[in-house]
Parts: sequence; C-alpha cells; structure tokens
Amino acid sequence: MANTGIIFGTDTGKTRKVAKQIYKMLSSDNVAKPVNINRISIEDLLEYDNLIIGTPTLGEGELPGLSVECESESWEEIAAELEEADFSGKTIALYGLGDQEGYPDEFVDALGELHDIFSGAGATMIGRWPNSGYKFNSSTALDGDHFVGLALDLDNQSDLTEQRLAQWLEIIKPDLGL
Repeated sequence: MANTGIIFGTDTGKTRKVAKQIYKMLSSDNVAKPVNINRISIEDLLEYDNLIIGTPTLGEGELPGLSVECESESWEEIAAELEEADFSGKTIALYGLGDQEGYPDEFVDALGELHDIFSGAGATMIGRWPNSGYKFNSSTALDGDHFVGLALDLDNQSDLTEQRLAQWLEIIKPDLGL
C-alpha cells in the first residue's frame, strides 16, 4: 500500500481536479490515487503515514457539506469523527481553494478549520505557504504571514495554480519521504 494518500472534499469538482494534478505531479508508487472524503473511512485515513488533504471554502467560510447545499456529504459530516481520532505520528499537508475577490473576508477559511482539526488530533502539519501575491481582507487559515497550507484561487489566479503547486510540492516532498 502507498504510504501517502490524497484526500479531498469538493462541491464543484475543482478540488478534485487539483488532487488529480498533485497525483500526476508527484508520480510515485508511494502515493495513492486521490479519493473523495465521502468515499473513505477514518480507519482508511489512518492507514496512511502521510496525507495531502484538500478542501474548498464554501458559504461564509465553511467546510463543504450538506448544510452549505453540497450535493453530497463532505468534510462537514466527518469533522466530529476526525476530532476524536488520533493522528499522532501522521504527517499532513493541506491545500485549500477559495475566491479572494468574491469572498475576501473568509478566504480559504476551511483550510484553517481543517488545520485546527488535524493538528488538534495530533498530526504533524507541514506545507505552510506565504500569503504574498494574494489580495484579501482576512482568513482564519493565516498564521503570521503564512497560510497553514497551500492557498489556491482558481477563480481569479488560475494562471498561478500549476506554478504554486509545483513549488509547494517541492517544499513538502522531503517530509513525505518522496
């Protein structure tokens, strides 16, 4: 079994598309094919040593899920179980999608929420990303002048996505043993 999983939540499919890009860019037998969080259990997540986790931010800075009118269950529905799980010894890198122009007051807030959940469950968090080059008012995903994971804006800066992904993957690969 691969020791690194790529898990995502999505509503429109953009986060899944990025997960597939990450999988293709890593191109390693040690990385499993991307899986939607609504198709995997906590026990399955815990089988991996490393996780690359993605989420969009929906509504007013919320995780995707049924309460924000997603078509299927997502991070919101499993969040309580994640908080109760023990992710000690696991290494996790996060990426989040947001719209810094349309939602400048909660840009990639769901990224911050997942960070809090997984770090609170004992995971080693990697993959901080500088906030330079973005224009937004506030984000709960900020820690100083860095996001807690890779922030992507496919609505307004899609031309920067591939470059940002490549740079971020080079940062996290050593910690993932890739």
